[in-house]
Amino acid sequence: MEDAGIGWIAAIIIGGLAGWIASAVMKTGTGIFLNIVLGIVGAAIASFLFGIIGISFGGWFGYLIAGLIGACILIALVRAVRR
Repeated sequence: MEDAGIGWIAAIIIGGLAGWIASAVMKTGTGIFLNIVLGIVGAAIASFLFGIIGISFGGWFGYLIAGLIGACILIALVRAVRR
């Protein structure tokens, strides 16, 4: 998060937005708290995975995109495990 140049409050807001968008895209019925968790954890996972291949995200918009991609990955993994 510090690499993205945003603080904790912004990370919660952006994470919630990213999680909400991901839940709408993936058609899940998650609440606001789970959306925030999905967005923040998703951004960390996506930043790590893309960092391995040399792609980095920075700033608010980059953190939002990373959170969205990561949250979609997390939702897909949970759905795969539940089956």
